Amino acid sequence: MTNLLPCLARTVALISAASIGAEIRAAELSLNVADMPRVATVDPRFQSYNIEMVEVTGGRFWRPYASTDAPAGPNPDLFAERAPIDLGDARLRRLAAALSPAYLRVSGTWANSTFFADSDTPPSAPPAGFKGTLTRQQWRGVIDFSRAVDAPVVTSFAISAGTRNTKGVWIPEQAQHLLAYTRSINGRIAAAEFMNEPDLPAIGGAPDGYDASAYARDFAAFRAFIKQAAPDVTILGPGTAGTGADAEALFAASAQDVDAISYHHYGALSARCGGDRTPEAALADGWLARSENTFAFYRLLRDRLAPGKPLWLTETAEAACGGNRWAATFLDSFRYLDQLGRLAKAGVQVVMHNTLAASDYGLLDERTHEPRPNYWAALLWRRLMATTVLDTGTALQPGIHLYAHCARDIPSGVALLVINNDREKPHELALPAASQRYTLASKHLGDGTVQLNGRTLTLDSEDQLPSLPGEAIPAGTITLAPATITFLVVAEAHNADCR
Repeated sequence: MTNLLPCLARTVALISAASIGAEIRAAELSLNVADMPRVATVDPRFQSYNIEMVEVTGGRFWRPYASTDAPAGPNPDLFAERAPIDLGDARLRRLAAALSPAYLRVSGTWANSTFFADSDTPPSAPPAGFKGTLTRQQWRGVIDFSRAVDAPVVTSFAISAGTRNTKGVWIPEQAQHLLAYTRSINGRIAAAEFMNEPDLPAIGGAPDGYDASAYARDFAAFRAFIKQAAPDVTILGPGTAGTGADAEALFAASAQDVDAISYHHYGALSARCGGDRTPEAALADGWLARSENTFAFYRLLRDRLAPGKPLWLTETAEAACGGNRWAATFLDSFRYLDQLGRLAKAGVQVVMHNTLAASDYGLLDERTHEPRPNYWAALLWRRLMATTVLDTGTALQPGIHLYAHCARDIPSGVALLVINNDREKPHELALPAASQRYTLASKHLGDGTVQLNGRTLTLDSEDQLPSLPGEAIPAGTITLAPATITFLVVAEAHNADCR
């Protein structure tokens, strides 16, 4: 009998392995996590965010839908006045720090015409040629926040009439003041665009008739100034928002002289600005693909005009003009995480969500700083997905999208992001190894709440982030419920590219 025990054990093991193998073959998709090759590496601060300059200074920004009873559709009162954001708020800092390392971009349309008051007694109104005022105290708050949450500053500079000489040419006096003051308080600007969205000059404070040739002239002056005054600052550009002839011309005017290509992407306008998107389309494959379509436009230009230069997406969200009503719900988490997965695999180095805490597309509620579903999605990405991007070996399929990275802080481990954007149909995925499962779902996709493995996510009674435990899953077939997002961490993947 004793001699039979080893044979019996081997037989049981073979039967077990055969059962798992049969289950894997029966599943819709099966993955070999050990052999997934590395296809890209992203910046450690890949997942980043914006705080708009107008939030820092106070002023008129996109009015949240919850603050008005206006019906859906274009709203004649697009903006709401708001006081400067309190960057010393303990909750805001705690939640931002949990997403670090990151970049903090302070820019936006309003930055193009904001005067930096480089004195302890700022003017009561912005000087001629400007529309807003940034005080020393406010900028010090930005630098203090940046240091406290480990998010180096990315910015742009004023380019409105007040920054120009009598011939209409941009001069760097305002930029010089901001850089000098930043150094004087031991701050750091990690990267900078010349201006925000030069392909929208009419709304961005540029002179009448501003075109690619004027931009090329001004950008050359900007580049020369930065190289002399702050050579450690990464020069980004052009920071355009479109995919048409204007964006292409502006790209050509600056691409060879930037350190990294920057661009913006919004798949649509929000209802405030006449957009016609509906929540029914929020999970559609075509909608999720729009981010990649915009990237393809800029990659083609990059490869032709500035081969090898990294690409940064420095502003993006559900929709321009503050986002739609469902931007603050789990419906938009499908876009948010799918975008991160797609662009990381494509080699985009940094993706900056707009915004951290303003209007409907903020990761946090602007009044309470309570986390929204996209914040919890961002937090799971930050904790689980490392910077090495892997090829799953499977193409995106309608209704199920798979992405893979090395697992964060687990040598040889693999982390998977599996998005079932089918509202009706479950999907199956087979893994040959045990994993920890983190499934995000919502009982009502548009109600603003999200559950992790069945537990509603919220700050705890002491205003701290809760633990985010995974669920142990054995090797074999995993069922992915309709309209859910699942992270799977395979600690024993034995992937050589993740050592």
